Amino acid sequence: MPLESFADGGILDLMDGMRFSDVREDRDITLTFPPLVIDDVLVVGAAHQVSMRPPHADNVKGDVRAFDIHTGELLWTHRNIPKPGEEGYETWLNDSALMTGNGGVWTSMSADTDLGLVYLPVESGTGDRFGGDRPGTNLFTGSVVAVDYRTGERKWYFQHLRHDIWDYDTPTAPILADLPDGTKALVQLTKQSFAYVLNRETGEPIWEMEERPVPQTDVPGEWTSPTQPFPTKPPAYDRQGISEEDLVNFTPEIFARAKEAVKPYRMGPLYQPPSLANAEDGTIGTLSLPGTLGGTNWEGGVYDPETGMLYVASHTAVAVLSLVPGAEFSTTDWIQGPARSPNVDGLPIVQPPWGRITAIDLNEGDIEWTMANADTPERIKNHPLLEGVELDRTGIPTRAGLLVTKSLLFAGEGQGGNPVFRAHDKTTGAILAEIDLPASQTGLPMTYVQNGKQYIVMAVSGNGPAELVALALP
Repeated sequence: MPLESFADGGILDLMDGMRFSDVREDRDITLTFPPLVIDDVLVVGAAHQVSMRPPHADNVKGDVRAFDIHTGELLWTHRNIPKPGEEGYETWLNDSALMTGNGGVWTSMSADTDLGLVYLPVESGTGDRFGGDRPGTNLFTGSVVAVDYRTGERKWYFQHLRHDIWDYDTPTAPILADLPDGTKALVQLTKQSFAYVLNRETGEPIWEMEERPVPQTDVPGEWTSPTQPFPTKPPAYDRQGISEEDLVNFTPEIFARAKEAVKPYRMGPLYQPPSLANAEDGTIGTLSLPGTLGGTNWEGGVYDPETGMLYVASHTAVAVLSLVPGAEFSTTDWIQGPARSPNVDGLPIVQPPWGRITAIDLNEGDIEWTMANADTPERIKNHPLLEGVELDRTGIPTRAGLLVTKSLLFAGEGQGGNPVFRAHDKTTGAILAEIDLPASQTGLPMTYVQNGKQYIVMAVSGNGPAELVALALP
């Protein structure tokens, strides 16, 4: 039964009060994660369609709002794209904050009730591949923002990505990690395969952050930030950037064919910007690694508070950033064109592992171990070009959630992987057990104890039926 005392007869219309575009008739706004309930406050994010080919640079703005959970009364609004006169507006050059949208929170949020803070992982502004309509560093997009969850007052922010044109929006809930030395930390995992470790009370980095020059655009009308923040610790936990040395090289023939396959593209370090499909130098786009899906995505990582170890699942897949005129599709100058990552007869263009699990010691900021997330697929083992080649475990470019307990680390292979669930030694990554599942694990496993017995529950689907699977020791 609807709660009549809440909002309008139990229904709260989230469209009310949104900052919609004056030029777009569609209402490109929804939720992709449930609201976060903190005490008697309901915090609601905002999600948009993927913005590779937006019909217009102006779109609904992804404000984060909080409501009284008993009455539905609006308590506060955090404008991730500021209004004139607000902090951050000056980072949208040419008043472009008035003429752009997105900047929502489409993944889950985190909260620390002791500190009274909710942490917002904010996505980019409109245009995943072209940001010429929003020149500037674009606060508070590409950021984690700490807000007083009762008043809406912004306490601090950290922008990990300035002027996003790679679709590297903040993809996962910040991990609240109490380190063994007593530090209250926050870990923001990213599509860039960086773990940004901050003091969650102040927003200050735990380890030094360096501003480093990054490649600049030659796309007409685009704007790129001259620098980006790079953490000195921990190191990147997956491949960043692509060069000839990264290409698949199981055999001299495969390596030669890989070099030939990438000739039409630009390659470079992390933050190599998108380029035109018909660039003057004859290239047809930029190869980007990590690609659009990361690195890390929704599934994030897990933290062991007793040891200070962080475990991260990531995958290695190249994206092609290739721009074509907006023409009849969009009023923006450039949009993502049709593109497919190069390969060698179906072999991924870069060296394995193509998916990995990494253990990071947050006491020191060092990588403890890393391993492939899966066995080598049969299609790779039996590939004609690999006859007679001995392969280590290659892993697979899938996304799977992890679970850490007092004694073990658990991991599946994710959608597209094998229907298996593994128990790992937390200190070495060694596989201790493999459990067959009816279908591939998707999402995040969870654990609970009832009547003294511990259970693990996960969703499975993939190519099989969608169901929940529960595991327990006899």
